[in-house]
Amino acid sequence: MHLPKSTSSINKLTTFSLLAMSLFACKEPEPIPVSATDFQNSVDHVTSIMVHDIFSPPVASRIYAYANIAAHEIIAQQDSSMSELALSIKHLNPVPKGEDPMINYPLAALIAHMEVSKALVFSEERVAQYRDSLYAKWTDQNKTSFGASKQYGLSVAQHIIAWMNQDRYGATRTMPKFTVITEDPSRWQPTPPAYMDGIEPHWNKIRPMIIDSATQFKPIPPPEFSLDPESEFYKELLFVYQTSKRIEAEGDQSDEIKMAQFWDCNPYVSVTRGHLMFATKKITPGAHWIGITKIAAQQANLDFNETVSAYTKTSIAIFDAFISCWDEKYRSNLIRPETLINQYIDEGWKPVLQTPPFPEYTSGHSVVSGASAQVLTDIFGADFGFDDTTELPFGLPMRHFDSFEEAAQEAAISRMYGGIHYHKAIVEGLKQGALVGQLVRDQLNSSDE
Repeated sequence: MHLPKSTSSINKLTTFSLLAMSLFACKEPEPIPVSATDFQNSVDHVTSIMVHDIFSPPVASRIYAYANIAAHEIIAQQDSSMSELALSIKHLNPVPKGEDPMINYPLAALIAHMEVSKALVFSEERVAQYRDSLYAKWTDQNKTSFGASKQYGLSVAQHIIAWMNQDRYGATRTMPKFTVITEDPSRWQPTPPAYMDGIEPHWNKIRPMIIDSATQFKPIPPPEFSLDPESEFYKELLFVYQTSKRIEAEGDQSDEIKMAQFWDCNPYVSVTRGHLMFATKKITPGAHWIGITKIAAQQANLDFNETVSAYTKTSIAIFDAFISCWDEKYRSNLIRPETLINQYIDEGWKPVLQTPPFPEYTSGHSVVSGASAQVLTDIFGADFGFDDTTELPFGLPMRHFDSFEEAAQEAAISRMYGGIHYHKAIVEGLKQGALVGQLVRDQLNSSDE
């Protein structure tokens, strides 16, 4: 028996519709999209929390390094162009492997970054709120993939946190405060207006990443302390004073003052108004170079994996640079220009910038900038020009640089223009940082080959 033609057509249409509905019902949800911008936003969020929590420059470098490494090691499991850092960092064991085929590796990397960051900051709830808002969105997009990615990301985060907790940071929290030697006129003294204790005097005991020890790139000693007007040291002291007086006479239009303010990066500046003292908060010098990394990554249109790699390499260089620099600071224990100028040259003189609370030699900005510039130049090229907008949130206009090396040179010399460093600390600090950065660059590149 044959059905009428019209009935046959209806049945065919019904069968096709049911088949289409079945195929649609079985189709997997779309993968959760994760972009380089998502990772940059996570880093930016952590930076804002560090500003709020007022982390010192060395401690801030530790937060960046471990969180970025967690993300890097996950991406390296799937990207053959990225070697695991466990091949370069001797004390880092390989992270767990991802077994679930539903793992979204960029998503897991982002989750691990947030989890490690949360373990390192004081304001954990701020990370948790940011994380939870993303978790809700990702659950709606693809619950199965999110669940697998979250489980893997958290397992790697715990692996990194366990490794991190062995770097002797906890032990340094229980070590004694720095002892000020008032009998020796060459030794560092607390400076106005807050006269804070020397911060992180035991940072050279922190386990480094790539350098073999805090002393590997020990710089030459500073000029021998002397108040003899013919001595090298006194000439350096007088040069700081004379330079400061010259640029102050030029007023706010002085480009040297603009440089000093742009690169200030003092996370805690004490401001006194009458009987009231309060703090203004800023990013650290390491955070400024992390900001430059973001600018370069966006300008070069790096993808997610490349962005994570750039952040990670730069943060490792910054981390080791602080260990190297702080080792010298508390060994040479050199007095700051402000103290000597007030005592022997001009009682009423004040530097353009507020003197930070730790010994003078070498310049931390110089060491960190020298190290960062080496790594970033390797990634983006020697003639990579960029507009540095890092300080816009703090009311400072952007500055243009034709290379990372040019930016490092300016960051370094800005500290003398600010009246807080001798010239020798800048020159030798740049050399010290460059050596750290070159080693980080070479070690990480050799593992990628």
